[in-house]
Amino acid sequence: MLICLKASRGVAQPGSAPEWGSGGRRFKSDHPESTLHTNNHSFVNNNNLDLLTKFLSSRRQGLSPRTIEFYEFTLKPFLRYCKEEITSETINSFLASLNCSTGGKHAYYRGILVFVNYLVKSGYLKDNPLQKVEAPKPPSPILPSLTLEQVQFLINEADNLRDKCIISLLAESGMRLSEIADIQADNIDWTNKTVIIWGKGNVQRMAVFTLRSATLLKEWLSRYNSNGTIWDIDYRGIQTMLKRLENKTGLKCNPHTFRRTFASNLHRAGIDIEHIMRLGGWSSLDMVLTYTRSVKSEDSLKHYHDMMRIQG
Repeated sequence: MLICLKASRGVAQPGSAPEWGSGGRRFKSDHPESTLHTNNHSFVNNNNLDLLTKFLSSRRQGLSPRTIEFYEFTLKPFLRYCKEEITSETINSFLASLNCSTGGKHAYYRGILVFVNYLVKSGYLKDNPLQKVEAPKPPSPILPSLTLEQVQFLINEADNLRDKCIISLLAESGMRLSEIADIQADNIDWTNKTVIIWGKGNVQRMAVFTLRSATLLKEWLSRYNSNGTIWDIDYRGIQTMLKRLENKTGLKCNPHTFRRTFASNLHRAGIDIEHIMRLGGWSSLDMVLTYTRSVKSEDSLKHYHDMMRIQG
């Protein structure tokens, strides 16, 4: 049975996914080039990494290191499992063999979905085997966000000025981890309190921040001689810092929590969700609605309790 990667809502964490070892199976073929068997949706390839490499390089928008890591961790064990063919049966069998939650299986499914669509579009597969595969349905919990008071508490509890800057910016801008890690000093517009960043899908946008972050940033940059990004740590260092702060305070403290916090606090303030979508760099309203579910639930509970007090 395959050991499954741990998955959080929206992003798979590849820490425990099976590695592609030297003993991994290779696709066998009597021909130097890939050959196609359209009657059973299968393909054969001399090099088990060649097709994955072509897939990764084909992404027209470019891929962040974390996205490449996600595809490698989900697709390498899948390709090894499939041996010489990809069919609806092998996909269903692979997903069933994973020893993890439905959410974790859905993370694998997402990787397979994009890869198989590439194979069909590129002519490696004639028909799409996923038409006969039912996607694992992940749970849909109400995900936590932080109040303004909790954000300030985290800032106060941070170990140093740099960490205070990062936490304030994450909460006020809703930036993704890769976005905040790559901020350049000359991309900051102090007058309008915005920073130009390259977001998901290699799309440029402006992230916003407030006077609090501006004050912390100016003090930090007056001490740190930036030569590239404005931080002295990369995205993994930021992850480690946030995890350490979470253990210290008991509050959820990761980039996704801060993106939910950004969306939820704007929603509580009466900002239209389309504005929230654009400010946070989401490509559709679906994720904004997911992130603001906790606000809707809070409103419903408040309305219920208010009604009960009136009736009582």
